[in-house]
Amino acid sequence: MRFRDQVVWVTGASSGIGEALAVAFSREGAQLVLSARRAGELERVRASCERPDRHVVLPLDLTDVEAIARAAERVDRVDVLVHSGGVSQRSLAMQTGLAVERAIMDLNFFGTVALTKAVLPAMIARKSGHIVPVSSVMGYIGTPLRSAYAASKHALHGYFDSLRAEVSKDGINITIVCPGYIRTNVSRNALTGDGSAFGNMDPTHANATTPVECARRVVAGVARRKREVLVGGKETRAVLLQRLFPAVVARMVRMK
Repeated sequence: MRFRDQVVWVTGASSGIGEALAVAFSREGAQLVLSARRAGELERVRASCERPDRHVVLPLDLTDVEAIARAAERVDRVDVLVHSGGVSQRSLAMQTGLAVERAIMDLNFFGTVALTKAVLPAMIARKSGHIVPVSSVMGYIGTPLRSAYAASKHALHGYFDSLRAEVSKDGINITIVCPGYIRTNVSRNALTGDGSAFGNMDPTHANATTPVECARRVVAGVARRKREVLVGGKETRAVLLQRLFPAVVARMVRMK
């Protein structure tokens, strides 16, 4: 059990990748702090974890900076902080309201940064800690209908690559997770241009890698202290293709 008695705080734990990661870490012996906005769903996830009585449900809105600070004060120790909370997008840039773009950045980027900054001082004081932001293949490649979402994920890479360089001397590890297509409700919950939910399952997600398999590979990567974990199907090859042949990728992703 690679995370026996370690405290693992998972945001976005009420569904999808976050839920699967919570269950996977519990099976590795971790004590969980489960956060998302829906307390009822968090209780359901807690009950599905190994030894549910060991875990704590801590509802949290990642767009509320003051609530983030209060939540961090309630958690005595965090060994692994997993940032899985976020929202995607399905709308053209020119048809997306600036308020919607701000909302995506507030949740995906600024919420992640705020919670990191709240937890990091205690990690540095202990000279131990591991931060796991869940980014996306979109953190490397921008595609149509996801402009603000891709921007938020690109921002995570820039921030946490820089942070890694600053705090590695303090015993802090950072593993950036880059999922491709995972079989979750991410497309159903994605925001459209007016802020309403997209409401449909993308065909690319319907038959994609399962959250359970995604979580298995992420936990293995965190245990090995990898800098980055790419997980998904053949779509993850686009990251390497983007590095080697960016013009080819640019042509591939253009709207017809």
